[in-house]
Amino acid sequence: MADIVKINKDMMIGEVLTKYPQTKSVIEKYFGGGCFTCAGINMESLSFGAMMHNVEPETLVNELNAAITKGN
Repeated sequence: MADIVKINKDMMIGEVLTKYPQTKSVIEKYFGGGCFTCAGINMESLSFGAMMHNVEPETLVNELNAAITKGN
């Protein structure tokens, strides 16, 4: 069984959403719905988004990884 490549704080938000669509609810929870129409998601890392939304990057990454684990 192949290991899941874990999401990390340096990944681009758009990359995470594309690779792991099941993370959408977590992104929306912390960043809001406007994130999905913002062009910045392809240039901004999870850690940058977390900083901009006053979210602890580790908390965000842990929940994103939990979302992809549940999806498998």
